[in-house]
Amino acid sequence: MHFTRRALSTALLALGGLWSPLASAQEQAPGAVLFENVRVFNGSGDRLSAPSNVLVVGDVIKTISATPIADPPGVAVQRIRGGGRTLMPGLIDNHWHTMMAATPLPTLLDANLGYLNLLAAAQAHATLMRGFTTVRDLGGPSFALKRAIDEGLVPGPRIYPSGAMITITGGHGDFRSTSELPRQLGGPLTHAELIGGSMIADSPDEVRVRAREQFMLGASQIKLTAGGGVASPHSPLDISTFDEDELKAAVRAASNWGTYVATHAYTPAAIQLAIAAGVKVIEHGHLMDEPTARLMAEKGIWLSFQPFTDDGHTPPLAPANLARLKQVQAGTERTVELARKYKIKTAFGTDVLFSPAGAARQGELLVTMGRWYSAPEVLAMATATNGQLLKLSGPRDPYPGKLGVVEEGALADLLLVDGDPLARLQLLAEADKNFLVIMKNGKVFKNRGP
Repeated sequence: MHFTRRALSTALLALGGLWSPLASAQEQAPGAVLFENVRVFNGSGDRLSAPSNVLVVGDVIKTISATPIADPPGVAVQRIRGGGRTLMPGLIDNHWHTMMAATPLPTLLDANLGYLNLLAAAQAHATLMRGFTTVRDLGGPSFALKRAIDEGLVPGPRIYPSGAMITITGGHGDFRSTSELPRQLGGPLTHAELIGGSMIADSPDEVRVRAREQFMLGASQIKLTAGGGVASPHSPLDISTFDEDELKAAVRAASNWGTYVATHAYTPAAIQLAIAAGVKVIEHGHLMDEPTARLMAEKGIWLSFQPFTDDGHTPPLAPANLARLKQVQAGTERTVELARKYKIKTAFGTDVLFSPAGAARQGELLVTMGRWYSAPEVLAMATATNGQLLKLSGPRDPYPGKLGVVEEGALADLLLVDGDPLARLQLLAEADKNFLVIMKNGKVFKNRGP
């Protein structure tokens, strides 16, 4: 089709008209935001600050002061009157599945990736509106959505992507049916592999290739499934999957890229094998024993923990998978006891899969941690402590800067809460009602303040 120069100019002007509301909003956006008269939870401690003022300039916290803060020269300032309410860091979920949390498994196994991204984008907005300004994605093709969020095309949390979870034939993450076996070595990829959900690797060489592919795509860390799992169709909980040399291949690849490996593992055998290979973060760990807990503490291994309890909310799983879930739930209490006894570095995550209702309970699952930890401990875990784990990505960190704290110089991810969550943790489960302001990267995405 041929366009004259005049016709092309007219088309561009028309498109400019379509885009002008967004451009206008960006041009008129304030250069700074001033929270006045707030009491700060800074990511640690058991009490709020005295009444304070917090100035955000650009994407960072510029000034925190008990006295009034003067407007920075030449900058438009948006004022938010806190009225003595709580200002705290944005929440961090360190085990989230951006593409899978709210999408049913049959849809994931069959739908076009473009449609899956649209579903995930809607869920990313919902995640941000629950006050989770950062997530560590532990498996799934989240790279495109992360880019769209970072570029401001859609609202959502910061994403630390792992890319496809790497598994073995029959391991956790292999969703093939038995009718698809045997797989021709070097043959066509599965649907899950083609969309980047999971990758099957059955040798050190294959592990290296799959790990390097995820780093090429932009992974900040990689995830392997070192043992059996709840949701997959073929992997009993008691099995250990990768051999030590296969795990070491992943660790070496990650080390070469300046970052780390996290492994899905429940049992002592799977956890200890992962640690021997150099893995830095254990996801789950709900069936660990005392020697394993002691080893994790001695080696400084992180435990990324999820509050799996029999709380009456049954996920959409087959009977055999539900039986495995019961096993995991039965080990939750003991794992918490061991983590506390040995002072294991513990992060918080949810690991919701395939369930819109489950995803909507993200904040409620955080509140569940109050069964074993005090409110200050829960808040610290979901903010400053989780922020520390994220920084294990080193030079692969997509968001350099401090996360999970309210400090001068930290990245400005902030929540204005109508109440004191140190006194009433339940406030975090009712984000729509209690989070009056949600800020990420210095931008206000929700403002229902006075």
